[in-house]
Amino acid sequence: MALLSATINDPPRPQQPFIFIQSSVAQSAIPLLRQVLVNNLKTQSSNHFLLFSFIYPSTDILKDVSPLPANLELFEWLDSVPEYDSGWSDPRMKILSAVKQAPPGSLQVIIDSVDVLCSDIGSVSETYRFLSDLLKIVSARPSPSRLILHATRPSQLIPLLTQPTFSPSIVQFIAHPVILLTHLATEYLTPPPPSSPKAKFWSAFLPLSERTHDVERLIYGSNTNGEGSGGIAEIIFEILVRGGEVRKRGIERELEGWSVSTGPCDLTKLEGLKGVWSKKAIAESGPDPTQNVSFNLNLTSSQQESRAQVPLPYAHEGNPSTNKAANTAAAIFYDPDSADDIDDDDPDEDLDI
Repeated sequence: MALLSATINDPPRPQQPFIFIQSSVAQSAIPLLRQVLVNNLKTQSSNHFLLFSFIYPSTDILKDVSPLPANLELFEWLDSVPEYDSGWSDPRMKILSAVKQAPPGSLQVIIDSVDVLCSDIGSVSETYRFLSDLLKIVSARPSPSRLILHATRPSQLIPLLTQPTFSPSIVQFIAHPVILLTHLATEYLTPPPPSSPKAKFWSAFLPLSERTHDVERLIYGSNTNGEGSGGIAEIIFEILVRGGEVRKRGIERELEGWSVSTGPCDLTKLEGLKGVWSKKAIAESGPDPTQNVSFNLNLTSSQQESRAQVPLPYAHEGNPSTNKAANTAAAIFYDPDSADDIDDDDPDEDLDI
């Protein structure tokens, strides 16, 4: 719970100017984006915030903020679609202009979502180049300034923006539905740590989580409850942290829970995973083989005592052997077969050796 809670509640770290939040069709990460922005507006009053909305209205993201603070600027392109809006213009110029004209000091830039921005620009490479330039501008601001991007998988931008060439340090949040862990525990017999070794769990979790079609089938398939989405009441977040002076290792990867009622929490606190832990307890106790049978498999106390007194023919009593034949040297006795060529003469006697 430390990584998720630290990102939401602690001040931004100077060594980590880039936060990447990823949703999917099966699970939205907007609750985390909302909480990060709301908490920072409350605790970082000296920072200036720029929110660029391309897919969700700013009123939905900031529904818990009223009135809007003076250090927050909102920019929306929800109704501006290329080839459908006669007044459409390239959003890159407006974003760069707003960032450069922001008041001096720390700056936080939030873009929701970079996939729609890429669609408006019409080029993945041009979008990558623009975001790279934008990150350089934000990083040049006094710390703690940071760029917060939101994307939806599958996306052509995600593999590019997570590379060290884009940013040596990154804090990445990937939203997963709770049913993904219950599926792993049921079908793969691999519940999340500490019930399973970390190496075993990640080797099963990562390949399955990247198969977006299979994850969507778990949510929308006929064998589920038909909820229609992963929901926002409970979310599983895969957290990847790379770089930063406080990180001794190159990459940290953790799995933490999110509840709409409590915020960041341990996986054991999620209601949707209670069945995983209860199944583990049942498996540890084991079924009783003497139950639900038509005959009696139990022994009385006298029967148990009689069985314990029966000498086992193969059991070693622990006494030293008194058989003298056992101490003699070993020998091999061979009875030749009729097909064996047995000759007492030396076959090599004619050789001068």
